[in-house]
Amino acid sequence: MVLPPGFEGSKPNQVCKLLRSLYGLRQAIRQWNAKLTKPYKMMVSYTYRSPKGLNLCQRKYTLEILQENGFLDAKPVATPCITGSKLTTTDDTLLNNPEIYRRLVGKLLYLTNTRPDITYSVQQLSQFMDKPRDTHLVAAHRILRYLKASPGKGLFYAANSKVNLKGFSDSNWATCTETRKSVTGYCVYLGEFLIFWKTKKQATVSRSSSEVEYRALASTVCEIQWLLYLMAKYLSSVTPSLPLL
Repeated sequence: MVLPPGFEGSKPNQVCKLLRSLYGLRQAIRQWNAKLTKPYKMMVSYTYRSPKGLNLCQRKYTLEILQENGFLDAKPVATPCITGSKLTTTDDTLLNNPEIYRRLVGKLLYLTNTRPDITYSVQQLSQFMDKPRDTHLVAAHRILRYLKASPGKGLFYAANSKVNLKGFSDSNWATCTETRKSVTGYCVYLGEFLIFWKTKKQATVSRSSSEVEYRALASTVCEIQWLLYLMAKYLSSVTPSLPLL
């Protein structure tokens, strides 16, 4: 197995160990489930669960990130990123220790499981994992200051809700200054509660804003159709409602 880019020089003669029980065996599915659910249960905490519903958050995990990076006493900000700011691969100087940036962005990516409000900002930072620069780290630190304002924010799911899907999509035409690719963002609600969201750069360059919107719309519809198939196994009838913006 080959080490991923950026890790070759961290430790000489380092190799990857293949866990055979996770690949190609009958118990592979069970092993994968155990592998993924164990850290998830450790990092995700559930608060004031009641007959009204469930509040899902990662407060303990968020505070650990803030403490590790020295931002427990930082001054909070109202937004995870500066409006209109665009990061590039030529900004400022390269970081002397890029592992700090990669570790931080990796933890923020996991935090997006319950914090959709930072999804776009983290998506922007994840594009510079190979050669992060000072300005990229500053942008990551702004997210930490934003999390400092509300470390316990999460998702609430009521016990009683209408079973209908609503999808919303949007796109930003040619937002990448280097590749001129557009960014798609969409979210799906079950009743009034958010269950799925994503921010991703489109694979190809679109020639117009209309083309970008259609691509975003197609991606959203595909995800909703998959969710309908999944829910059909548990519910007898599902009424889709798709006000796509």
